[in-house]
Amino acid sequence: MPTLHAETSGEGPTLVLAHGFTQTGRLWGRFGALVANGRRVVAVDLPGHAGSTDVETDLVQGGLLLAQAGGPEPFDLLGYSLGARFSLHAALGDPGRVARMILLSGTAGIDDPEAAAIRRRRDEELAASLETSGDVDTFVRSWLAAPMFATLRSSNAGAPERGRNTAAGLASSLRLAGAGAQVPVWDRLGDLEMPVLVVTGATDPRYQALGARLVAGVRDGTLVVVPGAGHAVHLEQPAVTAAIVRSWLAESGRPGG
Repeated sequence: MPTLHAETSGEGPTLVLAHGFTQTGRLWGRFGALVANGRRVVAVDLPGHAGSTDVETDLVQGGLLLAQAGGPEPFDLLGYSLGARFSLHAALGDPGRVARMILLSGTAGIDDPEAAAIRRRRDEELAASLETSGDVDTFVRSWLAAPMFATLRSSNAGAPERGRNTAAGLASSLRLAGAGAQVPVWDRLGDLEMPVLVVTGATDPRYQALGARLVAGVRDGTLVVVPGAGHAVHLEQPAVTAAIVRSWLAESGRPGG
């Protein structure tokens, strides 16, 4: 079985970080530095990205790889967007390893079959176009121009770091782990026994609604909506989001590692 590339730093309870699409394990910015204080941080490159560019796998198997990246002892797991989808599958597939979970702008899948099919077709078109051009930098600029990133300043987007990805890797990620490829797991959320924090941005109403649904489905869930932030809540409001995460970790009483 393949393994995911990860970079580990610091000492203390283990926190595994799972990034978003077109990002890498190095692209956590000020938020990453703030949540890392006093922790052993494992920053993973997800399948198809950066150091894991040759790992081609779906969310189910990728979730197991993510769980393995944290080590044999229980750890805390934080995932953003694509990383939130992988984190959900890690927690469902290997629940004994995940002590607590933080989902930033996450979803448990598109449960409207027609809408899911439309998204899969869109992701396939994007993947095919990217493979044809091979131009990752142009693709990243186009991706960041989407309405969901309208409030993300270019200085915080980390476009140069996203350029470490490859066309083949990102195309694989779109096909195997894109939002349309995710088999909905809403009906399995009640199986999650660990505390779950869901954070969304106030200017991202679609994921705010999805976040509320996630919290309603788990046994021990908390939803926090960050003012002045959109989909990339941790990059747009890093200090506020980090304070929310650190406070919740301090109060929820089940440190990992």
